[in-house]
Amino acid sequence: MSLLPIEGHRELRASLAASFLAHRLPDSLLFHGPAGVGKQRLALWLGQLLLCARPAPDGPCGECQACRMAVRLEHPDLHWFFPLPRPKAAGDRLGDALEDARAAELAARRAEPLRAVSSDGLAGIYLAHVQVLSRIANARPAMGHRKVFVIGDAEALVPQESSPEAANALLKLLEEPPADTTVILTAVDPDVLLPTVRSRLLPVRVQPLPVADVERFLEAHAAAAPAAARRAARISQGSIGRAVGFLPLKNADGPLEEVRTASRALLEAALAGSAAPRMVTALAQSPAGARGGFSDVLEDLTIWLRDLAAAATGADAVIVNADAADWLRTAAGRHPRAAAGVPDALRAVETTLQLTQFNINPQLALAGLLRRLHGSLA
Repeated sequence: MSLLPIEGHRELRASLAASFLAHRLPDSLLFHGPAGVGKQRLALWLGQLLLCARPAPDGPCGECQACRMAVRLEHPDLHWFFPLPRPKAAGDRLGDALEDARAAELAARRAEPLRAVSSDGLAGIYLAHVQVLSRIANARPAMGHRKVFVIGDAEALVPQESSPEAANALLKLLEEPPADTTVILTAVDPDVLLPTVRSRLLPVRVQPLPVADVERFLEAHAAAAPAAARRAARISQGSIGRAVGFLPLKNADGPLEEVRTASRALLEAALAGSAAPRMVTALAQSPAGARGGFSDVLEDLTIWLRDLAAAATGADAVIVNADAADWLRTAAGRHPRAAAGVPDALRAVETTLQLTQFNINPQLALAGLLRRLHGSLA
């Protein structure tokens, strides 16, 4: 199996290729933009271009040995790092354990290259991983004339504030990169990176894809029915990675569709006339932890809130959850204060999201959030 063809970003790819062919491409870049819009796939495409034997203005040739190995994730000079759960190994064995886990994950991504955006609050990019990366960077290229490192979801260089060893180890590499080395980081929120790391990277904004491109991709590569592809593409806001999560599975909803359903339930509870639905909804939240799925639901709740404001002001064209437009208009009609209260509601959700970074009780946090949302909207 190999990587799926890269979709969209044609102008950006042409600009990157032109800079490389003119020997003006920086050695350290930061691709940032919304989740799932193809930042890591674009970085791997650029890595393939840098290693290609016959690079052209429209990209890598796709036929040379380097290109064939790159799209199979088998090129020894194209190194892809990403967050992983911390293995149980410790000390000197941690680096080996992380490399074993990375090899297993790369094999899984070869076998299943199309996957939905997901978050794992327990995954990270650790000091031991950056040490492995630095060791490879300071060695000679194994096959070609340069080495390329792609570090996906670089926000996971953890923990940055209380123990910034991983980020600082990467900083040393960025300050004095070997002449034959290119490092490409990707991030949804570049402001989360340490300022010293961010200052040494050329930021490149990766925009969402046109909805039509996402729809076409889902039909071609995810075997999605036209109606399902159209709906998922609209809800995804130009993100293939998110759109895949909205597609129905054989016997269940997609993972992001489950998140969307849960976040709508939070808004319904917040708008309810009595406190009982809000308490029931809060108590139904798993007390096991506030990271991961709970944070995803809160993030998606912000989309429902903006949709509510759009419905209240008659801006139907910008409603993301278009299949729920009738319900949103009805809810806005029942609650005339909703449009004016959405900014305060969004601030409340953002505050709760910040709390999920700590060891909080998600049931209590959700109870407080729903109470504040009700006061703002209803």
